[in-house]
Amino acid sequence: MVKSLVPEHIEGLVPYPPGKPLSELKRELGISDAIKLASNENALGPSPCAMDAIREALPEMHRYPDGGVFYLRRALSERLDVAPEQLVFGNGSNELIELLVRTFGGPQAGILTSQSTFVVYRLIAQAAGIPFEAAPMPRESLTFDLDAIAERVTAATRLIFLCNPNNPTGTMFPPAQLESFLERVGDEPIVVLDEAYIEYVRPDWRPNALSIVARRPRTVVLRTFSKAYGLAGVRIGYGITSAAIANYLERVRQPFNTNHLAQVGALAALDDNDHLERVLASTQEGMDLLVRGLSSLGLNPVPSHTNFVLFQVKCDGREVFDALLRKGVIVRPMHAYELPNHLRVNVGLPEENQRFLDALTQVVA
Repeated sequence: MVKSLVPEHIEGLVPYPPGKPLSELKRELGISDAIKLASNENALGPSPCAMDAIREALPEMHRYPDGGVFYLRRALSERLDVAPEQLVFGNGSNELIELLVRTFGGPQAGILTSQSTFVVYRLIAQAAGIPFEAAPMPRESLTFDLDAIAERVTAATRLIFLCNPNNPTGTMFPPAQLESFLERVGDEPIVVLDEAYIEYVRPDWRPNALSIVARRPRTVVLRTFSKAYGLAGVRIGYGITSAAIANYLERVRQPFNTNHLAQVGALAALDDNDHLERVLASTQEGMDLLVRGLSSLGLNPVPSHTNFVLFQVKCDGREVFDALLRKGVIVRPMHAYELPNHLRVNVGLPEENQRFLDALTQVVA
């Protein structure tokens, strides 16, 4: 049997549960107008400039992509005021998480993060057979307890993942708390600031992550074009770190790990500030509507700094999830995050947000 060949840490893995394609769910449910608000996607979609750039690049699909990501690297280097060699690129920021774990983790070099955070940290660590620990997250605030994480740092801690804002709770710790945490843990472990949703955060809440990289070389900042820039389907993310850490990640990554269409789309999206501002304004308007509606139903929406909101129901979340699904509204249950009475919904188009609230009102009634 194949099972006898599989290491114990792989045998115990539970695959990440992907959602079915929207077209298949529509077919199964017999609903022609199902809406998906489960994956924290950008409802307005990518910049028209990005779509034009991708269309223009289609005739070049028989060519391998630029393995050095030259043009996007140069543009981000200028925008962020960092050296080109401080940037690393991945097939979404997920790949960069995996590269970090594979490069710096080991049997005696573990990973530390929080309970109820991005499940991929744990999945990648377990797949690589690397020790993993999650500090408790207070249930009343659903925010990272940085003190609890700092207390668990040992000489064997190699990577600390801090998702800020956090997925799936939408919560955030302020810059002052981050500074205190960094002072407490010292310069030894690599601290990874996962900022996949940073564009949605108000400027006064954003930590100056790049200044931290400048003074603390063992820091990595992860960002993505999947969320606010609307390029989730082509998969491209990037990391900002010291040249030394980037150099080792470059040794481990596969050649051509970011595809050509993603590179040209991201480069064009980066320059379309008008579209980004429309996305942010639409997201805030939709978030305000969702929070008001959820609050009126007594469902305790968690204050969010992202394009999604977590809320608590008075039963097992799967029951509400299934009832909404039958009405053609797809959200995300939170059992994988140890939040069995919670659901997560992302901001959609105005009519989608209202339809979700109308369906939820009927379900909870």
